[in-house]
Amino acid sequence: MNRHRLSPAAAVLAVSLSLLVTSDIRADTAGSPVEGGSLTWGVETEPATLNPHLNGQAKTKLLLRNVFESLLARTADGGYVPWLATGYKISDDGQTYVFNLRGDVKFSDGTKLDAGAVVTNLVKLKDPAYSGSISAGPISHLAEAKALDDLTIELTLKQPYAPFLEFASSLEIVSPAAFASTQMKSGGPGVAGTGPFILDRYTKGQEIHFVKNPDYRWAPSTAAHQGPAYLDEVTYRFLPESSVRTGALTSGQVDLIEGISGNDASLFRDNSEFSYQSALNTGTPYSLFLNSTFGPTADVRVRKALIASVDLKAVLKSVYRGERKRAWGITSPIDTKLYDASIESSYGNDPKLANQLLDDAGWTVRDTGGYRSKDGERLTIEIVQAQATVRDQRDVLLLALQAQAKQQAGIDLRIAYVDAGTYADRRSSGKFGSIPNSRTPAGDGYDIEYHYLPIDQGGSVNYSRAAAPELLNWLQAASSTLDQKTRFDLYARLQRFAIIDQGYALPLYVPDDQIAAAVAVQGEGFRPFHQLPENAYDIWLKR
Repeated sequence: MNRHRLSPAAAVLAVSLSLLVTSDIRADTAGSPVEGGSLTWGVETEPATLNPHLNGQAKTKLLLRNVFESLLARTADGGYVPWLATGYKISDDGQTYVFNLRGDVKFSDGTKLDAGAVVTNLVKLKDPAYSGSISAGPISHLAEAKALDDLTIELTLKQPYAPFLEFASSLEIVSPAAFASTQMKSGGPGVAGTGPFILDRYTKGQEIHFVKNPDYRWAPSTAAHQGPAYLDEVTYRFLPESSVRTGALTSGQVDLIEGISGNDASLFRDNSEFSYQSALNTGTPYSLFLNSTFGPTADVRVRKALIASVDLKAVLKSVYRGERKRAWGITSPIDTKLYDASIESSYGNDPKLANQLLDDAGWTVRDTGGYRSKDGERLTIEIVQAQATVRDQRDVLLLALQAQAKQQAGIDLRIAYVDAGTYADRRSSGKFGSIPNSRTPAGDGYDIEYHYLPIDQGGSVNYSRAAAPELLNWLQAASSTLDQKTRFDLYARLQRFAIIDQGYALPLYVPDDQIAAAVAVQGEGFRPFHQLPENAYDIWLKR
């Protein structure tokens, strides 16, 4: 077996790398941390569920991470350090994973963290009655989970699966007692974790409140301190409008906000009364996934024409004032072990090509509105967007794309904002032209699987409904080898095939998080590697 006990030297290096990345975003603050106090944080997105297993919203991870923790933590360079587990081993054949747990961890309900608790979490996740489509994801590769003793878990896979370490080590562990709670599906105070804060109350549509866990003693080495959190309590207020969050911070109604529009970044950057930080995320860029099985986009020429019709550089500059990074591929460019940068600048912004492709596809007539048509039908592509997930000026971005598609190629992009129930129905029916989506912070390839595996084989967000056999072959080959170069080459081939050859998606921009805070707030920042906003554990208030 390959042993990963994480030597003291490796741990020191990991912490140094983490601090180096953080210091690139914001210089170290002077003064000693102060204990106590209350923090109010304005956030963009309200959780659809407080159950960390069922939560699919990366934006709400910063809330849930106050309560729920994982076996290992990631370092800035993508490595692993101990957290609830002291170390791990992987068998030479890549099919057996053994994790050794700390012996001093307990859930906030008083239950001790032991191997049985971790096994319960994994077994429950495999059950479709509990986890739904999640059961068809990475957990489906698990053949058996068992406790070798109180502090040792052995996980056996059906076959080697390279992304499994990222998945298993990052799974948020819930108290086994919680699975008997009526709150389990939606989450709530009855669902306990091991984190530095305890969920106190949740007022839907308004705020969620956490109080310090006084017994907390097991932060990973990537944290800035050990022991309980500095703050006594933290309240997150749900403020979906960017201008409202900005106004709440500048008027002193909140201490900290996340999700800052491109227009508002200048209000905080280089302003001595505030701090401002931003960081790119890992995972899948925000992309227009084009349905390859329904309507005009079933024709690859139409998909490629839409991609060629957009001057995305100009659109992003107009909408975000230069505050967002253009995406080119199927994953974030900071996922350097997966991302092939050779795709950059190899497609897009070619109106001549877009119009030639549409002519070849038979969309040669223009109606009185300037749109292309064929056989009396307008070339209409309906973008279906869940209203609950509209954020970061994405509504403005879609309008800009709509204008470009009409002006450059005569394509009618129609934008439909729908409620959660309608969104689920449209997804399952397959009757849509496009669904925009991003997925963070899933890493090590399984976010790519979610988007490009067949729908019935783990492609839970395969909105392009792509089913080309090449995709499955490349994904299976990449996941079954531990050789990093081989995996990189396979994902590079998939990326070029999906974007350039087949036009399954138009990548728009790399997911990016921003934080602005009053000058009294210290210690806020981003989680290493995935670079989502971190929880409130290291935050303290200067007095």
